[in-house]
Amino acid sequence: MQYRRLGRSGLQVSELSLGSWVTYHNQVDTKAATEMLAAAFDAGVNFFDNAEVYAQGESEVVMGQAFKALGWNRLDYIVSTKFFWGLERTSNTDTNRRNTLNRKYLMQAIDGSLKRMQLDFIDLVYCHRPDPATPVEETVRAMSDMITQGKALYWGTSEWSAADVRAAWEIADKHSLHKPVMEQPQYHLFHRSRVENEYARLYEDTGLGLTTWSPLASGLLTGKYKHGIPAGSRGSLESMSWMREQLQDAAKNAAVAELEKLAAELGCNVAQLAIAWVNRNPRVSTVILGASKIGQLQDNLGALAVTPKLTPEVLARIDAIAKPLAR
Repeated sequence: MQYRRLGRSGLQVSELSLGSWVTYHNQVDTKAATEMLAAAFDAGVNFFDNAEVYAQGESEVVMGQAFKALGWNRLDYIVSTKFFWGLERTSNTDTNRRNTLNRKYLMQAIDGSLKRMQLDFIDLVYCHRPDPATPVEETVRAMSDMITQGKALYWGTSEWSAADVRAAWEIADKHSLHKPVMEQPQYHLFHRSRVENEYARLYEDTGLGLTTWSPLASGLLTGKYKHGIPAGSRGSLESMSWMREQLQDAAKNAAVAELEKLAAELGCNVAQLAIAWVNRNPRVSTVILGASKIGQLQDNLGALAVTPKLTPEVLARIDAIAKPLAR
């Protein structure tokens, strides 16, 4: 495992990390989470990703219980959460706690996450989506204040446009506030324009770091969906029904079949090839993996051995297969 700086910050994150979206509470209980966190940690993973909205707060609860059971030194691991969607509707007067980045919501959201995760502070906090209804300066000041109050160490964004990230950074710079350090975008073989094109100027201008998600396109790049939706897969979950059409995309699954042949030449599987492809991008600080079983996690960690095999010739062959279908 190698470690990379998170943007221009001094924080070192493992090149592969472990996330909890979909899995924790829905597919993974506290016992299984504890086992997987331990296995990841033993492999050198030091960053664990979460969000307030995952399983309506229960994902944070599971991860917090696992951290407590493991008893790690707090300096040895990095944990994140994200804010925007809020938790499930509880009344007709919850306008200020859903789909917003206003100060009232944010300052209470961080306290809720700290309580659920049983932590004194959270290392990385993200604005999970942009909020056009709230002035950017209000959001920037609230996120900066979380850091000043010691409730968080670094803040960033997730799925923001380059223009919005730059606007937030410039406001923070102008008012000597804590600047956004990182962005968490989707990035995989079929989804690359934002990372490779839209953000291109930000890397040098603001020092933006990336903690990318969905390296396997929600499982499409494992090859498991070539013949439909298998039982027990992420695509079979009712909560993920909106994803089924894209998982069964005929052209992309045909491309995955071609990538499987290339992966076999390299002595790996297509999932490891896809993760290694994301990992080889020097702009990526860490690639967030998802897993519902230890075996799946260990298999994905095998991508570390594949990254050095991605020569310019291999990358050109990958692009010839996947890039025509990418956006």
